[in-house]
Amino acid sequence: MEKQIVWHPHSVSRTEKELLNGHRSALLWFTGLSGAGKSTIAHAVEQKLYEMGVRTYVLDGDNVRHGLCSDLGFSEESRVENIRRIGEMSNLFVESATFVISAFISPYRRDRNRVRKLLGEGDFIEVFVNTSLEECVRRDVKGLYARAMSGEIKNFTGVSDPYEPPEEPEIELLAGEDDIETCALQVIQYLKENSYLEPPSD
Repeated sequence: MEKQIVWHPHSVSRTEKELLNGHRSALLWFTGLSGAGKSTIAHAVEQKLYEMGVRTYVLDGDNVRHGLCSDLGFSEESRVENIRRIGEMSNLFVESATFVISAFISPYRRDRNRVRKLLGEGDFIEVFVNTSLEECVRRDVKGLYARAMSGEIKNFTGVSDPYEPPEEPEIELLAGEDDIETCALQVIQYLKENSYLEPPSD
């Protein structure tokens, strides 16, 4: 079966598409606890990039689980497969010259590093939304943490399952201290300083 599968090269290269867009493409990978502010900041970043004429797409954890990953639960094995699928999908978006903004708890370093290796040097930008567990619990309007702490919800990251914070993220946002605007501008500043918002030079 595998011998029947052949990779077909694209007639229009990623670089040509980036030149057409006027900017490079990459994956902004927001990671952090539930309630840390990942999705809110990710959408704020997308809005700013849109206003700058940058082609983007946000992949949100809940949205993806409605479709692509609707068959997965929250066990360690399911979380690993969830991130694997998202990584592969993100890679396709990046190759199409689209700026991907993902917002997933993605609790395990090995899974995030696997996506980093898949995309390659410079295409994976890890954004650690560093918000304390106490602050996430305080923000939890859905009461998920309370249910997890009472044992009603199993495999809940930060309570009954571990969260492994990034050791050397490209960007760290102190979302428990800074507001959404400040965090979003910090991400935009990183992209500007590293020439992501310019056409490729080769």
